[in-house]
Amino acid sequence: MIIVGNAVISDDIKDHLFVCDLEACKGACCVEGDAGAPLTDEETETLEREMPAIAPFLTEEGRKAIEEKGTWVIDQENEKGTTTVGKNGACAFAIRDKKGVLKCGIEQAWSEGKSNFRKPISCHLYPIRITKYDAYDALNYDRWHICDPACSLGKSLGVPLYQFLKDALLRKYGEAWYAELLEKIAATEK
Repeated sequence: MIIVGNAVISDDIKDHLFVCDLEACKGACCVEGDAGAPLTDEETETLEREMPAIAPFLTEEGRKAIEEKGTWVIDQENEKGTTTVGKNGACAFAIRDKKGVLKCGIEQAWSEGKSNFRKPISCHLYPIRITKYDAYDALNYDRWHICDPACSLGKSLGVPLYQFLKDALLRKYGEAWYAELLEKIAATEK
């Protein structure tokens, strides 16, 4: 276990090799599971504010689900999450590219300069999941069979999970935090 600031990081994040292989999994994490993506309070507010800019990038089915349920919902664990299509269907913000790979409509609006919201941090950090406690965040690797191709690709390229998710970790915790993480990982490898 590694401690950086108020974050406790499981060794899996240091040791596990991982690189998303969207060609293989087709973005299954956007449609599999029992709920939408976890959202922070700030993200729910941002999503509501940015919805007019994001809506044109969504599918008709996704827009309809959002019109009926709202931009976010309370899931079965009493947590805030993205709206889904159907009871436990795809994320309402999921879109398919020309190759049939699921992508994020929120991120598409952001990448085209139409929105200031990149995407939920829980999506950006996946397969790292954060459990918040009063005094600290616990960062754990969420093992899921749909990510088996990412594990294979990560192994073949030799990329640890914390390196693959560098941009997301920088977005969440900042440069100084990430630099300290690298220092602590290097110290464990001596």
